[in-house]
Amino acid sequence: MTALRYCADFDAARDRLTHWWRGGDLGRPALQLTVRRETPADDIAPRARPAGWVTDYSTSDFDYRVYLALRSCVDLDYVAEAVPAVSPCLGPNTLALYLGCGAREMPGTVWFQPCIAAPEAAVFDPAPDGFYWDFTLRLLAAQLRLGGDRFLTSFPDLIEGLDTLAAMRGTEALLVDLLERPDWVHASLTQITQRYFEYYDRLYELQRDERGGSHFWAWAPGRMAKLQCDFSAMISPAMFGEFMVPVLEEMTGRLDYCMYHWDGPGAVGHLDALLSVAGIDMIQWTPGAGAAAVTDRQWWPLYHRIVAAGKKVILLGLDTSTGGMDGVARLKQEFGNRLQQFMFGMRCASLGQAEKVIDMTEVA
Repeated sequence: MTALRYCADFDAARDRLTHWWRGGDLGRPALQLTVRRETPADDIAPRARPAGWVTDYSTSDFDYRVYLALRSCVDLDYVAEAVPAVSPCLGPNTLALYLGCGAREMPGTVWFQPCIAAPEAAVFDPAPDGFYWDFTLRLLAAQLRLGGDRFLTSFPDLIEGLDTLAAMRGTEALLVDLLERPDWVHASLTQITQRYFEYYDRLYELQRDERGGSHFWAWAPGRMAKLQCDFSAMISPAMFGEFMVPVLEEMTGRLDYCMYHWDGPGAVGHLDALLSVAGIDMIQWTPGAGAAAVTDRQWWPLYHRIVAAGKKVILLGLDTSTGGMDGVARLKQEFGNRLQQFMFGMRCASLGQAEKVIDMTEVA
């Protein structure tokens, strides 16, 4: 595979990203730039939404999910290090579904229904009917078969650790468990990590490219994953260090490239712990609803600490129509050559504007 129909520069983009992930300089940050196409890359006949369809994570209509996958990349041009990718995701915590949680489909998302009523009865084996895992495998196979020369297949949003245990046990119950039965929590996290890699390893073997590369929010030249702990906003740094840091250390040791999804002001106090985990290569900051944009100067001290620790920063969701280009220009002024340790995801209004972003971010 030297090119994708939706990304003619795919091979060169992988070369640049391989160099960047391994510590090399591009003379600019890594850039995932997308532009709305005037004419779709493929003529895919439109389909009406099925009756009762409320979320694109739905498992209620397999054929419609395949249609959405085929439609997802046709309206965009992918520039610089942007790569077209589609995920067979069933919701943000798909691993919890594989391990027994139920799914309540809601507008735009999925709510997970806890499956551990009593700790002594907890089971972390695959769900007996295997419906969600089977659906993932069927959807992934369809994406690979029908879209394999058009786009990559990305990992589903598996999630891990305390977030998965909270989905299975319930958030309030788990907060009590941390205090009343910490040994059970540690044992449960160990089992969740074991199950995570049983699923991850199978998915990786099915969807890795011929270089061994894989994708989640970005392409990397090996076993790539996004790790997280949104639950961390509700616990102290000491608890995060006791329960979640060992999970992150074990998981990153079994992966080649890792980004950490760091979400919301409540998680800021855990930065020292995150920087202590050698296997976290890159941190993706999400300020939270109603907060200042990711390029705002109030976040710059956080980025300085990340970069000083030898890690990379990824900032997603920028748009040239809402000041994203100006924000990156201010970051360039602040960080200078160290901007090469950043990755930006940005929507541009035109290919010409995307080229301007590439030119204005050059630092060496």
